[in-house]
Amino acid sequence: MGRNPVTWLGSPTFPDAARTALADTQLRGNLAHATTTIRTKRAAAVAELPDWERLRRAGEAIKDDVLSHLDVYLTRLERSVTARGGRVHWARDAAEANEIVLRLVRAAGAREVVKVKSMATAEIGLNEALEAGGVTAIETDLAELIVQLGDDRPSHILVPAIHRNRSEIRDIFRRTMPHARTVSDRPPELTEAARLHLRRKFLSAKVGISGANFAVADTGSVVVVESEGNGRMCLTLPETLITVMGLEKVVPTWQDLEVFLQLLPRSSTAERMNPYTSIWSGVTPGDGPQTFHLVLVDNGRTATLADRVGRQALRCIRCSACLNVCPVYERTGGQTYGSVYPGPIGAILTPQLGAGSGDAETDALLRSLPFASSLCGACYEVCPVRIDIPEVLVHLRSKVVAEKGPYTPEAVAMAAASWVMGSPRRFHLAQRAGSLLRFVARRGRIKRLPWPGSKWTDSRDVPAPPAESFSAWWRRTRG
Repeated sequence: MGRNPVTWLGSPTFPDAARTALADTQLRGNLAHATTTIRTKRAAAVAELPDWERLRRAGEAIKDDVLSHLDVYLTRLERSVTARGGRVHWARDAAEANEIVLRLVRAAGAREVVKVKSMATAEIGLNEALEAGGVTAIETDLAELIVQLGDDRPSHILVPAIHRNRSEIRDIFRRTMPHARTVSDRPPELTEAARLHLRRKFLSAKVGISGANFAVADTGSVVVVESEGNGRMCLTLPETLITVMGLEKVVPTWQDLEVFLQLLPRSSTAERMNPYTSIWSGVTPGDGPQTFHLVLVDNGRTATLADRVGRQALRCIRCSACLNVCPVYERTGGQTYGSVYPGPIGAILTPQLGAGSGDAETDALLRSLPFASSLCGACYEVCPVRIDIPEVLVHLRSKVVAEKGPYTPEAVAMAAASWVMGSPRRFHLAQRAGSLLRFVARRGRIKRLPWPGSKWTDSRDVPAPPAESFSAWWRRTRG
């Protein structure tokens, strides 16, 4: 991780990474199969609820209320957690959050921790920070375990190993698990191999680390939803539990939580409810961890909150529905985004959380992400909390363009186009000149143009212009 753990160190800009990904036919096949399956199931699950749109609007309203009164709800959450025997820690950035967690793990006398799948801990680079401090973090979610054992990077919010097929997973297990040297690529065998690998870790771990899907301010209750049961093991067996949570995950009441427990499972796993919904409130003597720490992480969130358009990205409940419908993500995969947050939500969240990194490579990546979209709007249609991702993308693009100044090639081209279109005579002359391009076309398509037209023809063809423009035809036939 570099200065800004929201992005991966050395990641190229999105266009460069996408070109490499598009050449990987195996990757594209894996992604197409997985995303098609997930979005089909999601559509069926959502169709069961006649009030789905009302639920979406309720989720949007609750999130906007939280963002407008974040200070009130966070201080209420702190009081509630403390009253129930937990401790709350505030972290301004990734470095401070990692320092707090490492200190707590060392205080518990642990050299190894078990982890529930968590976007927040991935965002801050916690595993790397723990390793540097002499602590081994064991991912217990199956997909996260595959990524960890394969020394890989996640490519999806919900299914981090979505870019891997069964044969690739079998090879990773055979290479890294002594007891799995002869495992096949059958899902039951792969699951059993993972279970045997993790069981000893669960039973011996002194410290568990989790993220949080939600935290209820009124009662100090923290919520984690998952589908495998590994989270329940991490949340109940260790003596100490440390939860790392982004500031925006708080909800005011249990009634508000009810809305999201309907929205999240149908949008993410296409289930009516998650198989495991774990909720705990502080410490309960004799039941579960006897020490609980809640680490509240800012890491760019309050800066994002100041942007009245961009702040809606903080509504995100990490369902990944936008990834599964995005034509760009389906063809390039999540690793091309250079961040723990891939897809459409990553294209608007990462540039805001990572703003002002001070690193040239990181800043170049952040500037490229808002352009990683066709602006088709499918992401907005499926978002359970109605984040208008296309609106935020255009908003962030305008910032990137403004930063470049008025004399970029794009700005000069737009000024020239404005001058041409400002006069009917100039416009008609340009149309006649443009029609000459038909002589370099083959079978009605122009496949290659010199710079700057090559920026377009590098990835798509240009239809050959007709011999006669529409306006010329109109004047000839209707004039």
